[in-house]
Amino acid sequence: MSIRIILGIDPGLANTGWGIISKENNSFKFVACGTIVTNAKEEMPARLKKINEGLSKVLESHTINEAAVEETFVNKNNLSSLKLGHARGALLLTLSLADIPIWEYSAKNVKKAVVGTGAAQKEQMEMMVKVLMPKAIINSEHEADALAIAICHGNTSRFS
Repeated sequence: MSIRIILGIDPGLANTGWGIISKENNSFKFVACGTIVTNAKEEMPARLKKINEGLSKVLESHTINEAAVEETFVNKNNLSSLKLGHARGALLLTLSLADIPIWEYSAKNVKKAVVGTGAAQKEQMEMMVKVLMPKAIINSEHEADALAIAICHGNTSRFS
């Protein structure tokens, strides 16, 4: 079986987490992770450009076979959901322009695939990511979430 290089993305307008793993057979290995941060004082177009440029640098630095992105969580605050949608749009466009296949997963499905229950807490998710990839250097919850999304995709049997 070939090695799959999977990019997981936890989208956000302020903080977009990304994590790259490799999967060979049933073994996961940490490759890299980081966070794309935008300035809340900047206008929306400048923030979306920063997200595009940040993800483009990741794609230039690593060979990615497939990407997994968390689906939009609809907030009670419509404006927050709209802003998240803008960020996701920038991310999806960047991946599409790089011809990287994209899959999307709900937060509940990510939790279930990584922890075993869709009701898992953030702390449980991060702990399980560290168990699965003890060499991972995780600096934020956004990076942990992105790695969890990549693991979810890697664990999805129809892609194995």
